[in-house]
Amino acid sequence: MSGLKGILEAILFVSGEPLSVDRMLGVVEGVSRAELVSALQALKADYAVEGRGLQLVEVAGGFQIATRPDCAPWIKRLERAKESARLSRSAMETLAIVAYKQPVVRAEIEQIRGVDSAGVLKTLLERRLIRIVGRKDAPGRPIMYGTTRQFLQAFGLKDLADLPALRDIKELKEAEQFTLPTPDVDAEASSEKGRSSTSETESRGV
Repeated sequence: MSGLKGILEAILFVSGEPLSVDRMLGVVEGVSRAELVSALQALKADYAVEGRGLQLVEVAGGFQIATRPDCAPWIKRLERAKESARLSRSAMETLAIVAYKQPVVRAEIEQIRGVDSAGVLKTLLERRLIRIVGRKDAPGRPIMYGTTRQFLQAFGLKDLADLPALRDIKELKEAEQFTLPTPDVDAEASSEKGRSSTSETESRGV
């Protein structure tokens, strides 16, 4: 019974949606309906122990592992934290260059910044603040970058004509960090990992 409970718990956890008894029987072979239902009830009793944050619920004709309602305030805090994340100064600097110089290629960005920008470009792409707008008609056909609709929304701009005048891009190096909306992935953490892959992609002209 304990082995079957573990199997059911695992498939319910990874499913992300309610699973019917029939569907679970199709996955877990060699057990009867009565045995499977009994294991589900035992698993439900395990989750009912006081202090647990999860529960096994019957919903939409199936079973699903869900959080307990009394944990909702903390879950909402986590969701709010995911909705915003900080962009580093280097990311803000690169974003400003793309905004004011678009369409712009990586080499032009690095000429202005004086440092490699592959990782930070990957960050901005994952945050959906910039996008690939085409390829420059030049040797190697390098990728050109431009800003996105989400960039306008993040900065409260109607269109690019609303961008404030920027006397010197170096001013951004002295700026404080900014908080911007972001997808549920923490792109900053993966920027270093993606630096080499971005470099290889551009060098191949893919």
